[in-house]
Amino acid sequence: MRVLPPAARGYILGAVLAASGCTAPALADPGTPWRAVGLLALLYLGCELVRACPLPGGRVPEGIGSFFPVVLAAVFLLPPAAAALVALPGGFAQAVVQRPALVRRVWHAAQQAVAAWAAGWTFALLGGPAAPGSGSVEEPAGAGLTQFPYAMLPAAAAAAAFCLVLTALEGGVLATAERRPVRTAWDGLLTRALAPHCVHGLAGLMMAVMWRSPYGLAAALLVLLPMYISCWVFAQYHRERAAHQATIRALVQAVDLKDRYTRGHGERVGQASAMIARELGMPADRLEVVRIAGILHDVGKIGVPTRLLRKDGPLTPEERRVIELHPEYGHEMVRGIGFLGEARSAILHHHERVDGSGYPYGLAGEQIPVPARVVAVADAFDAMTSTRSYSRARPVPVALAELERCAGAHFDPVMVRALVASIGRHGWHPVVTADEDVQVIPAGSASPSASASRSGCGPGPASGAAAPAAPAVAPGAAAPAAAVVRDPAGPGLAGLPAQGARLVVRTVDRRAGREPDGGDEP
Repeated sequence: MRVLPPAARGYILGAVLAASGCTAPALADPGTPWRAVGLLALLYLGCELVRACPLPGGRVPEGIGSFFPVVLAAVFLLPPAAAALVALPGGFAQAVVQRPALVRRVWHAAQQAVAAWAAGWTFALLGGPAAPGSGSVEEPAGAGLTQFPYAMLPAAAAAAAFCLVLTALEGGVLATAERRPVRTAWDGLLTRALAPHCVHGLAGLMMAVMWRSPYGLAAALLVLLPMYISCWVFAQYHRERAAHQATIRALVQAVDLKDRYTRGHGERVGQASAMIARELGMPADRLEVVRIAGILHDVGKIGVPTRLLRKDGPLTPEERRVIELHPEYGHEMVRGIGFLGEARSAILHHHERVDGSGYPYGLAGEQIPVPARVVAVADAFDAMTSTRSYSRARPVPVALAELERCAGAHFDPVMVRALVASIGRHGWHPVVTADEDVQVIPAGSASPSASASRSGCGPGPASGAAAPAAPAVAPGAAAPAAAVVRDPAGPGLAGLPAQGARLVVRTVDRRAGREPDGGDEP
């Protein structure tokens, strides 16, 4: 315990003493049903140790976590002190990944023993049949739990008490051992744990009912097995989802390393795409597909030569044709990733235009998949509002006005209106701030302005507008390589709060005319 803060040592020691006090009555009571205590404790211990036993294929089951139905069945079958004893061996055997392992194991055992004791007393005080002196669990035809509908209320209260004590103790150890702020240590713990613990409580109640029925222990185990398998499958689903997220992050990082000027672009496009999809009322599963498509839309740039992505001068027609292959490269790269689904079509077609002048296949109007039309708008919006090596960032209202001017030619007007409405309602608060000049604008400040600057969709009322002049250079002084701007209302700083104004070094625009599609690069 030398690595723990003194407050954490005292907190854990207090939990151990509390657990000792909870289990002591069972050790002193000659009427404790030791056979049932031993069977349930061994069963709970086995559920925890099975993670260390490889399956026939050589893999070890992972992600199951604590199997609380066994502990809650003990709560419903045994006196509170005996139920606390059942929790000790399985809690001690629970897997830990951080040091000090022994202290963590002792903590888990004490935490679960106290929670089981509290749940047992809650069940007993509400009329549950496991109240002290109500008879032995080894009497299989007992009259308490067999009255199943009447046991639901005390069982639900016991499961809630078990969850409440666990989360209360967990928040305390986070505050003392990991030094989290006290006001945030318990945030989200109860809401995340309550539903799973209620499901475990229902399974534990069914196990207890079958145990006390004429069919006995064998029937109780048959109830337990499907629940254990379902918990394992659910845990595997979460592991697979985490693997999907890791795959997406790896692909995005590869693109960011390839083209340092668009770092964070994918995450912001994913965020804007999700805002459009939410405004359109898309269901949650399709919204997630659109968000992933926005994040990965430029993954094909991994196949484009780095010298072209980082070129300072204008692109030749041949170089532009090479860069315009990146949607097809991206589609081929993710073809074998099954979970991406409809996102692949957005990666392939996000540079198509509704008038048919886009690439790679010149699709028009409704021929372009809906996710691709969403991502096209989000992509152009972020490109216009972020500073690149070849263009200055535009204020958010100007970028939205430019999208509206290009609606019907380059972009789907429905998607443009959805983005304008969403930003007007919620503001633009990009989660990723890797680019220095990403703009943040509050809700209600995104009304499009008529002063839109140059875009790739043809001449407009403000096309050809002059860029802000660089600061004057004193006679005889060397010309600076970059312009130093201090203008909270200028490009790249629009909408920032006053305290956000700061010196921003901007590189001189050396690639005029490079970005098509309303400000997006090829």
